[in-house]
Amino acid sequence: MRQLFFLHKLLRLKRHVYLDHNATTYVSRRVRQTMQRVLSTSYGNPSSLYNIGRKSAEIIETSRQYVADAIGANASEVFFTGCATESNNAVLQSLARQFYPRKKKIISTPVEHSSVLNTLEFLKKQGITIQYCPVDRYGRVLPDELKKLIDDDTFLFCCMLANNEIGTIQDIETISMIAKQNSVLVLSDCVQALGKIPVNVHAMGVDYASFSAHKLHGPKGVGAIYVKEGSPFTPLIHGGHQENGMRAGTESIHNIAGFGEACKGVAKLLAHSEQIARKKQYLIDHLKKIEPQCRIISPDTGSLPNTLSCRFPGMENAALTAALDHNGIAVSTGSACTTHDYKPSRTLVAIGLSEKATRETIRISLDKTTSYKDIRYTLHVIQRFLKNSDSTIKIVPPTRIDEKFLYSNQTCVVDVRPQFLRKKTKGFPNSHVVSFFSIQHYLHQFPKDRDILLFCQHGNLSYAAAWYLKSKGFHKISSLQGGIIGWKIRHHELYKKLLENNMPRVTNETRGNI
Repeated sequence: MRQLFFLHKLLRLKRHVYLDHNATTYVSRRVRQTMQRVLSTSYGNPSSLYNIGRKSAEIIETSRQYVADAIGANASEVFFTGCATESNNAVLQSLARQFYPRKKKIISTPVEHSSVLNTLEFLKKQGITIQYCPVDRYGRVLPDELKKLIDDDTFLFCCMLANNEIGTIQDIETISMIAKQNSVLVLSDCVQALGKIPVNVHAMGVDYASFSAHKLHGPKGVGAIYVKEGSPFTPLIHGGHQENGMRAGTESIHNIAGFGEACKGVAKLLAHSEQIARKKQYLIDHLKKIEPQCRIISPDTGSLPNTLSCRFPGMENAALTAALDHNGIAVSTGSACTTHDYKPSRTLVAIGLSEKATRETIRISLDKTTSYKDIRYTLHVIQRFLKNSDSTIKIVPPTRIDEKFLYSNQTCVVDVRPQFLRKKTKGFPNSHVVSFFSIQHYLHQFPKDRDILLFCQHGNLSYAAAWYLKSKGFHKISSLQGGIIGWKIRHHELYKKLLENNMPRVTNETRGNI
């Protein structure tokens, strides 16, 4: 019996559970086969007039029809791009150029994807007026507030169909009707909706919509724009005549074929929606049992069947996600596109959560492949973590890190930030640089006889790195609470003294050793 217990524990620890399908999905077998076939046999340039080129062009047009069928559009209204971020940029920048300075105003919502929000901030610097329509506590647009914001200077309203963080589904038909009554165009980011709920762009009444293949078991690196026939649009990328002059550049045929194949499977994906919703409800019910204080952020109705945003008061989401990852479970703290910023989620702030509450919230997104065993295992790990039955990572407050600590030979201080963040903010003197994403290559250089303090920009990556090192047999591990930014706030003068002219020690990633 004792041997069986330890065998069961070992197998349990090795279980891998992927619960971040809103970030990306695995590429389906049918899609892989289609892409492999195209890569092997259809290498011709689709712009060429000879036979193998014409075959490539035919693949693109067939795939275009599959995408159009999946979203309720005409094939002539669908154009392929490199990703949904490009699609959103193309529409926003195209219309800004076309209407400015005759009209200068875009209205959006504060719960949009970063590819919309950050592009709007860019356009604001170009002279475009940006206003955000208030939303309710679930992130739904308030129609009466929208009506108040629209004026003669408004040319576009941006509103995603389904929110990627909390799953809220917008009433796009009503929103489009309000916009049309005022001669305002509508862009809808439909990335998270396709494959989870029915999408029909004609019925929605939108002028533009963006899509991405990798959210519905297709490949990364390909997206699409829907441009309603007759709607204004000029290309973002200039060059050749590809995509009917709407998007220059030789097409990625195998990716487009994969996108088309994924869209052929949309009806099958939708058929699993009710089953996935039942699993989500099972997860909600049991989360409340193991932690009565758990707050469900996602709405009960009018939400994506697979998406659950939940808050654990008093528990840092970075610590929880790192502990789950240590046990083979992948969840997120919000949109994957903003993970490294570790700023408060704009969606969660917009629906009324405090900054502290946003840092206690995680997102779980299911799929048809998610089993009840996966859910029960996840619940078990969460419960064990909340009750502290697992040994946790030591968290060092910024107040403990002074000049004496930084130059002590007793502690090895390691900066696990990616390079682009190290360029934004200098790291500690006397520290070593080992990027989180390459840490596995340098395990042999970490000292097992010394205390190791890991730090990052805001404290999230160092949590995850600490759990990873723990899993590899390192026990003297700690993580800096709040990261270098938190430390800088509390030690402003010391930061100026030590770090303003500081260059990190030669790192293991170049020629030095830890």
